[in-house]
Amino acid sequence: MKVLKNLLKKDYVIRTEMDFPKKGIEFIDINSLIMNKDALKEIFNLFVKEVKGKDIDYIIAPEARGFIFGPVVASKIGAGCVPVRKKGKLPPTTVETTFEYEKEYGVDYLQLPKLVDTSYKGKKFYIIDDIYATGNTVKAISDAIKKLGGKVVGAGVLINIKELNNNKKLFSIIDVNESDN
Repeated sequence: MKVLKNLLKKDYVIRTEMDFPKKGIEFIDINSLIMNKDALKEIFNLFVKEVKGKDIDYIIAPEARGFIFGPVVASKIGAGCVPVRKKGKLPPTTVETTFEYEKEYGVDYLQLPKLVDTSYKGKKFYIIDDIYATGNTVKAISDAIKKLGGKVVGAGVLINIKELNNNKKLFSIIDVNESDN
């Protein structure tokens, strides 16, 4: 893996695992970054700096590793946090919508929960996740929010795998290529 951009003050170790969860996939393990108290604090601060002043009602935090960043950033900017769950993880009466999307290694389903005492219509959302590869997770979430009448005002990730996408609007803290080219 080749690091192309790093907004963190140091070059922290980022572990990778070949052929996980499926042959041909290089899994990027962010645990080494979130276990380091200095790196974690810096990551939160960079996300907060990025979203501050964007008039956001909710941070969208996809399961599972988006859960790490979303609530902290939301609390620091005075927004709510919407955890996006895998299908079957929310009680049926709390599900607003279910949608399918394709990952690098298969098809998955996510669910947006119902908002409390309001609807998605007219609300502004910012998506924060751990890794952006093909972009299908962020696109599927954005499409679902738009169908519900909400507006996605941006998206940010800890790590963007640049060679797998061409998203020029995405905020990323670290950009990488899986190959060393």
